[in-house]
Amino acid sequence: MDGVELLVGTAVLALGTFAFRFAGPVLRSRVKLSPRAEKLMALAAVVLLAALVAVSALTEGHGFAGFARPAGVLVAGVLAWRKAPFVLVVVAAAATAALLRLAGVP
Repeated sequence: MDGVELLVGTAVLALGTFAFRFAGPVLRSRVKLSPRAEKLMALAAVVLLAALVAVSALTEGHGFAGFARPAGVLVAGVLAWRKAPFVLVVVAAAATAALLRLAGVP
């Protein structure tokens, strides 16, 4: 892919993103969703975020990331759920993964 194709692709994606973001406020008053559809859309956002976290935590490239990374994510999830300070969540997750890798856990 040469520079021009990359530039055109980036411009098309930027315009598409802008169009979607602009359409939301403009069409909000014209498009009516049922309460059930609104609830499902809110739930879908949570499910997509959870799927992204799962894929990021469990895979590296095309394979399993090992047990240290998911253990760190689990520690971070528990601490975040317990409303620990963000810095503590990040440091504890990194320390968990690092210590497990130091102990030889992949």
